[in-house]
Amino acid sequence: MNLSGRRESTNVDDRRGKRAVVGGGLGLGGIIIVGLIAMFLGKNPTEVIQNLNTGSVTTESSYTPTAEEEELASFAKKILAGTEDVWTAEFKKMGKQYIPPKLVLFTGSVQSGCGGATSSTGPFYCSADQSVYLDLSFFSTMKQQFGAAGDFAYAYVIAHEVGHHVQYLLGTLNDAHGKMNRVSETESNKISVRLELQADFYAGVWAHQDNVMFNSLEDGDIEEGLAIAARIGDDYLQKRAQGYSVPETFNHGTSAQRSKWLKKGIAMGNIKDGDTFSPAYNQL
Repeated sequence: MNLSGRRESTNVDDRRGKRAVVGGGLGLGGIIIVGLIAMFLGKNPTEVIQNLNTGSVTTESSYTPTAEEEELASFAKKILAGTEDVWTAEFKKMGKQYIPPKLVLFTGSVQSGCGGATSSTGPFYCSADQSVYLDLSFFSTMKQQFGAAGDFAYAYVIAHEVGHHVQYLLGTLNDAHGKMNRVSETESNKISVRLELQADFYAGVWAHQDNVMFNSLEDGDIEEGLAIAARIGDDYLQKRAQGYSVPETFNHGTSAQRSKWLKKGIAMGNIKDGDTFSPAYNQL
């Protein structure tokens, strides 16, 4: 991506070096296959709230980030700034005001409005404090665990979580969570898939509009995003971990679905085209 001369968001809470000592395990359970699903884009927000421990103590230690980490921090702030610019404009078109989420950078563990979390949870959005949480070391995990690297692949991670914030502001997130609490686990998972695919679509909308505003996309960027989307589908992760997949446990969508909705968002660039709740489930 071409980010030369781009501003960095100041809506950042840098807690690197401040570790939240979380009591007990996270209890994420057997639905996480070898930690891979949790390690990328986290659980859906309801599951994060249910499973994260609330008891933690924050401690400070001497911490000096590497030059590479500082470069990634600057990158994340620029991407966040891009989401602020794009979604402010998009909400204005709808006659609404966009209130940006805060980006919390942490190392190791953190205390959020949804409870305590560790880096193994992966990046996540917490609607309780309207913040996106990110341990920058996750980008190394992406490269090692998924063979995915590149600035647009990293930007997609941030834009996806901001997509959940957009859902929160529009009321979609709370409505979906309410329905999830009233149905079976299998049906709840299907609603979660719809939420996640829409967040993928919104990440694509951001990429489209950011490119319109700043001419930010370069050759190969879109391919990077689609490649990582294909590698974090529930079917791909489960087959990689255990040799087979269990569709009724999917809560993020298949590789084909995630690639489809990200690609659609990039192509269309219009939030109105991102309705993942009306189509029949088998048509997503």
